[in-house]
Amino acid sequence: MLNFTVSGMTCGGCINAVTRAIQSKDSQAEVKVDLATQHIELKTSLTKEQAHELLEEAGFPVLS
Repeated sequence: MLNFTVSGMTCGGCINAVTRAIQSKDSQAEVKVDLATQHIELKTSLTKEQAHELLEEAGFPVLS
């Protein structure tokens, strides 16, 4: 289980973008997003570094 806090998520489209970004490399990944806290929880086979890079590439800077 990986956890990230990001910035820039404001709507359902952002949730879809995050989900697509992660699932582009791990189609079985489970992605949970909380817009209010800007928190993302991932159940994935990706490493933390891989997930971090995908989130940044999707336009969501990782804060922690």
